[in-house]
Amino acid sequence: MRELYPPIEPHDKGMLDVGDGNLVYWEACGDPEGRPALVVHGGPGSGCGPGARRYFDPDRYRVVLFDQRGCGRSTPHAADPATDMRHNTTEHLIADMERLRRHLGIDRWLLYGGSWGSTLILAYAQRYPERVSEIVISSVTTTRRSEIDWLYRGAARFFPEAWERFLAGAPGTPRDGDVVGAYARLMEHPDTAIREKATADWCAWEDAVLSGETRGTAARPYGDRPPGARIALVRICSHYFSHGAWLEEGALLRDAHRLAGIPGVLIHGRLDLAGPLATAWELARAWPGAELTVVDDAGHLGGATTSDHVLTALDRFAATDRA
Repeated sequence: MRELYPPIEPHDKGMLDVGDGNLVYWEACGDPEGRPALVVHGGPGSGCGPGARRYFDPDRYRVVLFDQRGCGRSTPHAADPATDMRHNTTEHLIADMERLRRHLGIDRWLLYGGSWGSTLILAYAQRYPERVSEIVISSVTTTRRSEIDWLYRGAARFFPEAWERFLAGAPGTPRDGDVVGAYARLMEHPDTAIREKATADWCAWEDAVLSGETRGTAARPYGDRPPGARIALVRICSHYFSHGAWLEEGALLRDAHRLAGIPGVLIHGRLDLAGPLATAWELARAWPGAELTVVDDAGHLGGATTSDHVLTALDRFAATDRA
């Protein structure tokens, strides 16, 4: 296994006014004159973390990270029930990314991310292909309604007892009903105790789906987050997923031809139950020039082999001409 690059600290940071009363936190690390790259975090609503900086050679990359609306250090925070979620949609996030690019004076940048981050990367790149130099994605998703239904219903065939508890957390929802929408409504309930219980129930289901990857450890990737971050994550996730991320079903696959000419590396675990491999396979077939690497022993969270492939791709793109 390759070692990640040493920890680095930002050389610049700020709060970007993106309108609607929102300020988006951003930071830049590495070489200020290096190849620009943007880290697009998952969730939606997880916020960016310092670990993502370590995938980039600090002597060759100008790495930009940001917290998407409502999470991390961006304000207002979705953990506050007074925060208006109407101003937090995929369209808003695409616009925020483009505003950040212009603010930093970047012409074109590499995009890196996974899970929900891959959906946002694809949506941005299809809107602004001329602003994207390369793309590296792990744990590919396009947030189709069919993918959402798999994660919050289809995967129940592997975890029936956990899914029964998840369904019971949204009382009155039929087995074939809109359980994600029910949780989105619970996260807007005026009673703090109801919102907190819905958060705990949602996180318990997400952790159950990932339990095959965390076996032998006490890790709970969702449940172990700090309370405020956990509430924001569930509120934002349920908000986005109950609306199908405001994307026409299958649009990101249908319009993948817009990415022609953008080198892309897709890395996906064969054992990913949260986002099965089929989506990555479909995207690789629809995107001219994309490379798909399947990691046989990895799931949604990746692992040593997945990290090696990400590092290799980013190092390869750092060594290419920027023209």
